[in-house]
Amino acid sequence: MKHMREKTGGFFAEFRKFIARGNVMDMAVGVIIGGAFKSIADSLTADILMPLLGILTNQITFSNLAVNVGGAVIGYGKFLEAVLNFLIMAFAVFCIVKAINSFHRRLERQETAQAAAPAPSQEERLLTEIRDLLKAQKEER
Repeated sequence: MKHMREKTGGFFAEFRKFIARGNVMDMAVGVIIGGAFKSIADSLTADILMPLLGILTNQITFSNLAVNVGGAVIGYGKFLEAVLNFLIMAFAVFCIVKAINSFHRRLERQETAQAAAPAPSQEERLLTEIRDLLKAQKEER
């Protein structure tokens, strides 16, 4: 019995540790923001793009498009709206990831440039020591 409690306690302790990590919190924030962004993309698709496409195709709205096959009604208009909504979301995520990757590449280039700076030569180190000694002597006076 004691062995089972240790396993359970260990499992929950490990789970608490997992939840407390920053990555999980970042993911939770991303899911919340993604949900809010989805409603914006849905509105853009349903309220702006689909009516404009409907004008071009002489349809009031795509969501009413359907085909009767036997006794079944296949509403392909709603499917088209969902596909367009997906493309909008995918494009937005692509743009965000592209911007983040560009930012990381810029940081890496800066870090590489700083790391690639040549080490001071023996002569430069000697001159730096002389300068520091002269400065210390001047301050003593």
